[in-house]
Amino acid sequence: MITFTIKDIKLKLISRQNTRSWILSEIVALGYKPGNINYIFCNDDFLSELNEKYLAHKTLTDIITFDYSEGKKLSGDIFISVERVAENAGKFGKHFYDELNRVMIHGVLHLAGFKDKTEKDKLEMRKQEDKCIRNFNKEH
Repeated sequence: MITFTIKDIKLKLISRQNTRSWILSEIVALGYKPGNINYIFCNDDFLSELNEKYLAHKTLTDIITFDYSEGKKLSGDIFISVERVAENAGKFGKHFYDELNRVMIHGVLHLAGFKDKTEKDKLEMRKQEDKCIRNFNKEH
């Protein structure tokens, strides 16, 4: 089950059902089964507090993924700072919802075991994100 929670911010999610279907199809395409995936959309302050409390990082980030997966069943809480997504969309010349989709699938890719700490890992993560985004654009 995929849920969407909007916490103390203004955000209009476009077509939750289409987004949910897309994410589920990407999970299956990666060779996994969907478990409980909770997206929590929040602001910078909330995500910064989580980042410092649980990861001991004092930097701004657009996403934090808490992985509760078991075997091939992907589950987790994916916290996304809508402020970071908006700023990054502007910085990279992307539409807000395109960048939001990229960050949302980024969290799923983390649950599936993809990393982004090294340059090699970042390139592979970006390749997977691009593939998933192309799939979304074909479907919708």
